[in-house]
Amino acid sequence: MGRFKLKAKYLFIFIIILVLGFTLQLSQILFYPSNFKIIKGENKNLNISFPFSLDNSELGIVDTIYNEGNKSLTLNGIDEGNTHLKVKLLGLIPVKNYNVNVVDRPMVIPGGNAIGVRMNTKGVLVVAVTDVIDINGNRVSPARDAGLKVGDSIIEINGEKIVSSEQVVKILNEIKNEEVEILVLRNKGEFKTLSKAVKCLQDNAYRLGIWVRDKTSGIGTMTYYNEETNTFGALGHGITDMDTGKLLTVEKGLVMNAKISDVEQGKKGTPGEIRGVFYKTDEVLGEIKGNTDFGIYGSLIDNNGELKSKEKIPIGFKEEVELGKAYIYTTLKNNVVEKFEIEIVKLENQQIPDQKSMIIKVTDKQLLEKTGGIVQGMSGSPIIQNDKLIGAITHVFVNDPTKGYGLYIEWMLEELW
Repeated sequence: MGRFKLKAKYLFIFIIILVLGFTLQLSQILFYPSNFKIIKGENKNLNISFPFSLDNSELGIVDTIYNEGNKSLTLNGIDEGNTHLKVKLLGLIPVKNYNVNVVDRPMVIPGGNAIGVRMNTKGVLVVAVTDVIDINGNRVSPARDAGLKVGDSIIEINGEKIVSSEQVVKILNEIKNEEVEILVLRNKGEFKTLSKAVKCLQDNAYRLGIWVRDKTSGIGTMTYYNEETNTFGALGHGITDMDTGKLLTVEKGLVMNAKISDVEQGKKGTPGEIRGVFYKTDEVLGEIKGNTDFGIYGSLIDNNGELKSKEKIPIGFKEEVELGKAYIYTTLKNNVVEKFEIEIVKLENQQIPDQKSMIIKVTDKQLLEKTGGIVQGMSGSPIIQNDKLIGAITHVFVNDPTKGYGLYIEWMLEELW
């Protein structure tokens, strides 16, 4: 009887181990991204083993290698293209579908050069909705009554395309107290609303009760240049309005060469800053086509061959990034791109793009002496490890400027695929 109980106990433990192993593997399969890339000629390991299997009927551009050691499958990219893979339980029950894209490893030219950014928004951005005191002394808000909110963009008034804040003032004072139709962009959706401007007691001007902004400018860092597509990426994060925090929609944007004039050191609680001025403003470096959460993108127009003369290097995917030594390229003086040593101290296992993919620490004594660490204006500085472009600087730790965040370069390069 005692022996039977002992066997039952071991059997129970064995079943528990099987169930735990099954559950762990199932969770890994289910949470692994449905869409992923394999580099042509390279391998990607999938943690798929019994009782799960891969349906081989649609492999085509990839091949499978069974690893005896860890009882898992490796996919080998054979040719460029897309294919679909199915994971099944016991070869019968569908568990998950994967969309696989086999691509060549991109080769890009790392940046590090300072750039000046000028960007006009699509329409004008509402940064405040306020009350207006009309000529009768009444406190009113036509904009609020019309449903306008901070963060909205006014695209048209009475069918006329809006390109500047001055234009809004001109139209309202020409139409006076007549009703106007306003086309509004909010969260990528458009709608129309009606409103009437009121005559302001203070200056006799007609107002809706809004403050608007139509352009922005600043200094940042180029991350990469893709010679094949003549495109660039910079900043590592999007350009947002300082008052609303909203990502700005680009109507027209330009990047130009910038000359560093001063560097304010970062200190605990106070982020430092690279200050610069635009120079050769008649020589446009590039045109901004998009402003996303992961940087600005566009086409290169002319840079006197400075970027194009540099050597191309491969990008490194997030699975290849390691803890430890790495380097950044950035510009601090004399428009010279310099190389500084950093350390990657933490990596995030991200399946969804995010600006905070890794935590980096500045270890280069020269850079610490000049800037105190990471400062504003260094955003977009390319991160190099094992001779591959693996990421870009995005943010600084306010309470410790020697540290900051970087994002995986593949999040910036999504528009290539």
